[in-house]
Amino acid sequence: MEKSIESIWKEGFLQKNAMVVPKLNNLYNKKSIHIIDKFKRMFKINLNALVVFSFVVLPVSFFVKIPVMGIMMFILFNVIVIINKRLLKGLDKIDKNVSSYQYLKSFDTWMQEQIAINVKMSSYIYPYVFIAMVSGFWFSNDIRETSNRILGNYQPDMIYGMPIYWMASMFVIIILLAIFGGRIYKLDLKIVYGGLLKKIAELISDMEDLRTE
Repeated sequence: MEKSIESIWKEGFLQKNAMVVPKLNNLYNKKSIHIIDKFKRMFKINLNALVVFSFVVLPVSFFVKIPVMGIMMFILFNVIVIINKRLLKGLDKIDKNVSSYQYLKSFDTWMQEQIAINVKMSSYIYPYVFIAMVSGFWFSNDIRETSNRILGNYQPDMIYGMPIYWMASMFVIIILLAIFGGRIYKLDLKIVYGGLLKKIAELISDMEDLRTE
């Protein structure tokens, strides 16, 4: 029978011939189980929260008469969830018939791959969010009418029905978001999972120190 995560840590994170005090070994076992389980719970909760939020945004956007933004955001949130749920399945494919140290290292490798994929996606996600917001307001009749009243007789240079300077500003913002999207994602990641990722790195480091002694 395939070993459970708990049974892995009960066997210890070092090889059988390693000289480690059992109580210290058990302490690391419990810490490892707690940290990994907590990460999985948080990851699933955040994905479910995105789904719920997408179903809230959609009807609200119609109510406030910016449906284009609501539809675009609904699509985006659910695409992000689908991709990350597929990535989460990769975590279940990690070989559990190994020591807990090796399992932690495999988890760390999976985590780095997951981060790398989301960093690449972020170069498109953040510009997409900006475009969705701008499109939502631009295609809102109420907002356009208000804008026309404010502008009055002033008619700026237009291209495809949009002010040239406004489009140029949008283009610059989109480029900046594409360039810094990965950094923005890493900042979000640090805010949400930073504490857990730091503990995992410290735990692996401690285990490696013990293995070399």
